[in-house]
Amino acid sequence: MTIARPVNALPVPIRPVGQGRPAVPAQRILIVTDAWAPQVNGVVRSYENIIRELRLLGHDVAVISPRDFPTLPLPGYREIALAVFPYRRLARKIARYAPDRIHIAVEGPLGWAARRYCLRHRRPYSTAFHTNFPAYLALRAPGVVRAPLQKLTLWLLRRFHDRAAHTYVATPSITAQLRAWGFTGVVRPLSRGVDAGVFYPPPVPARNDVPVLLYVGRVAAEKNLDAFLGLTTAQTGPVRKVVVGDGPALGALQRAYPDVAFLGTLTGQALADTYRVADVFVFPSRTDTFGIVLIEALACGLPIAAFDVPGPCDIVTDPSLGALDDDLGAAISRALIAPGTRESRSAHAYERYSWHAVAAAFLGCPGHDQDRPHGSVLHPAAG
Repeated sequence: MTIARPVNALPVPIRPVGQGRPAVPAQRILIVTDAWAPQVNGVVRSYENIIRELRLLGHDVAVISPRDFPTLPLPGYREIALAVFPYRRLARKIARYAPDRIHIAVEGPLGWAARRYCLRHRRPYSTAFHTNFPAYLALRAPGVVRAPLQKLTLWLLRRFHDRAAHTYVATPSITAQLRAWGFTGVVRPLSRGVDAGVFYPPPVPARNDVPVLLYVGRVAAEKNLDAFLGLTTAQTGPVRKVVVGDGPALGALQRAYPDVAFLGTLTGQALADTYRVADVFVFPSRTDTFGIVLIEALACGLPIAAFDVPGPCDIVTDPSLGALDDDLGAAISRALIAPGTRESRSAHAYERYSWHAVAAAFLGCPGHDQDRPHGSVLHPAAG
């Protein structure tokens, strides 16, 4: 379902901001993103929710995505389409829409083209850091070229973000990582939210014969699923492993782990119902910058088992929420006996993660926790 209208549609009247809502004048907001439907990932889901909230606040929002351009598939990820030579068409679309604000979501072909447009026309813009590309390269690049590619990638990322008015970052740990990489410029926190009308605990907890361990997300090499699926009964005790999602590694993992239940892509209530019948949510990724599925799991009452890395370490901040460990099997064992209740974990998620608050932070509204900087200015790393 398309949430935002295309930029070549006729503009709709801009409604005044509702009473009691953040006092930001109604704006025309343009989001340029290389990640958009039909892709299914955390970036797409985040912006769908942010856009919905912005429109409820009276703002007119348009999206420029690869669907507006000729594309080629990304090698190794055929479901990801990359816009081909997009600058001229993108420039016309921006000029036609005449936005008050421009946000560049992803460092892809459209993102670079939008950055070029903004610099050429002296338009301020914001960016966001969603993807840990250096960590992805560490997993995928051959050893002989890994270090040079990581160095080049960091240079490109710094160059992409350094001229932005500010860069949105999901967690303090990722802010610290950017600082260590030598990023400069202003960073602003932009967390994620959860839909309480969809993700909530079951009225009666499921009674499983053995604990059900659930993973939800892309099924790809960078998600490190072997670290979860390869755990033995000696490491976890008798359990049932369930994977929700699709991706380039699905076929290989299905062949390697025939005892695992692979359910494919689920959304909405079907996804929420799957969270509700599980006992622990397992998140084996070491490269995610947040993990929206983590807070969906908490909202459904599940404790989390994950590695102690950026993203999970910002979310699992109390033993009642789950366990972090460099030994994933140990984290699962501790999560299975986590103190607290499904209701207390759900209440924590609702209190801390709100899409309304995320939209307010995106607009820069004062008085919202997310608007408090992680450390507003990123200075070059020493040396």
